[in-house]
Amino acid sequence: MNSIVKFFTPTYRQTDSLLKWTATAATLAGAVLTSLAIDPVNVYLFNAGSLLFLIWAVRIRDTALIAVNAGLLTIYAVGTVRALMS
Repeated sequence: MNSIVKFFTPTYRQTDSLLKWTATAATLAGAVLTSLAIDPVNVYLFNAGSLLFLIWAVRIRDTALIAVNAGLLTIYAVGTVRALMS
């Protein structure tokens, strides 16, 4: 039983890799949708990407990435609120 749990439990490194690549995909998809003027889905994807990058930055303890992604998440959150109110 223990070997089955160990097989399906990702390592710390695998979790970090999954976080950063999922964040990358979400951010790039948000950029593509922005260039195609598809609102508000682009803002939601930017929020998701920033949140995932922020989680990853906290996990690796990179203060510059934490600052950038906390700022971006704040900016994108304001965009989300504006999109929901219009």
